[in-house]
Amino acid sequence: MRLVIARCQVDYAGRLTAHLPMATRLLLIKADGSVSIHSDDRAYKPLNWMSPPCWLIEDGDTWTVQNKAGEKLVISIEERIDEVKHELGAEPGLQKDGVEAHLQELLAEHITTLGDGYSLVRREYPTAIGPVDILCRDATGTTVAVEIKRRGEIDGVEQLTRYLELLNRDPLLAPVQGVFAAQLIKPQARTLAEDRGIRCLTLDYDALRGTESDEFRLF
Repeated sequence: MRLVIARCQVDYAGRLTAHLPMATRLLLIKADGSVSIHSDDRAYKPLNWMSPPCWLIEDGDTWTVQNKAGEKLVISIEERIDEVKHELGAEPGLQKDGVEAHLQELLAEHITTLGDGYSLVRREYPTAIGPVDILCRDATGTTVAVEIKRRGEIDGVEQLTRYLELLNRDPLLAPVQGVFAAQLIKPQARTLAEDRGIRCLTLDYDALRGTESDEFRLF
């Protein structure tokens, strides 16, 4: 992880163009190759970013970040105020709360909740950026990645998007579709997910519990 606080301007050229005028910002360069530009507000959301696979070319105070699609993020640095670099090590992944963990278990057990003909590949499918809650296949054999939340918000959609970007690089899995599943999905999260081609599914926790197998119960 590399953190650079600098006075800079940023220009993006790709599917559209965007410009950030000269100001003091945080430049965040991660080990996965991603580069993002942050201000001192907007919570976790960057002002602009480039997701991997991409590469950074530093030519003095001009940084150019480019991806395979030819999109470019050009960062022109006027002054570097501070810079630090740390190795964060392996990420153990997000620890689910009891309800989310149980939802994952129930949905894996009753995978056809996602649709007729679905079959489970595995729970907690490992990736370089953390485990995917459920990996399965639909009736046509297409790979499907499922992210499960108790409350479906924008950060969950962003998390699933990162998983999909990574999984779709694997020729044995691609193309990989996404399902965002939660007990409650906020309208903004649903809009973002559907715009990215991700299907949303509202889960009824009580109904899933009611379908639990009673094969090994005494009463």
